[in-house]
Amino acid sequence: MDQLLLFFVSLIANLFSAFSGGGAGLLQLPVLIFLGLPFGVALATHKVASVALGVGATARHMRESTLERRFTLFILATGLPGVVIGASIILYIPDRMAEIALGCLTLGLGLYSGSRKQLGQEYQPDHRDRAGMLAGGAGLFFLGILNGSLTSGTGLFVTLWLVRWFGLDYKRAVAYTLVLVGLFWNGTGALTLGMLGSIRWDWLPALLAGSLIGGYAGAHLAIRQGNRWIKWSFEIVSVLVGIKLIIG
Repeated sequence: MDQLLLFFVSLIANLFSAFSGGGAGLLQLPVLIFLGLPFGVALATHKVASVALGVGATARHMRESTLERRFTLFILATGLPGVVIGASIILYIPDRMAEIALGCLTLGLGLYSGSRKQLGQEYQPDHRDRAGMLAGGAGLFFLGILNGSLTSGTGLFVTLWLVRWFGLDYKRAVAYTLVLVGLFWNGTGALTLGMLGSIRWDWLPALLAGSLIGGYAGAHLAIRQGNRWIKWSFEIVSVLVGIKLIIG
């Protein structure tokens, strides 16, 4: 029964995450803790399972050829060092105050996006000069630290940062978030946490299966539905994740 519960929770959480651009930890991580895992073990196990979300989403988005190679490498180069730093420090510091602060920021993301009706509806590349790329890279490095240290909602930050700073529409931003954050950032975080802590390996088959299927299905929905539906989904998930982090 635990394995069946883990599969369905993972499937639902990752389907919505792949459609909205983040937030799988809203449901998946609390369930792992509820079933008896300590926070550090639950976080590491969730990170490993989230890699399958990136695999499933990548399999779908690569068919659309929406990712720019140089911009892809830029996101990886600026974000991955932050992920390693964040994953290295989270096991040694209290997390409750950080979760409340992150919850307030995540809630603000949804409210901000909801107040800007045309945000992310059209692809308008911006800040691609040297100064803009440096500032954007610094933002991605900071978001990498959040991604490595806290699991719920950090993909949503990356999605909105790509929309607001670099001028991507929501469909492109979600594609970058799922492929790069879901696959590479989470993979790096999982590796770091696995080396420093421990992982519940016998729970992973059900979690990986749900993440893989949910990631592919959510990415398919995002491609088919378009920017407006993705924007609404992003705002709803951001508000829910923010509230969940604040109330604990």
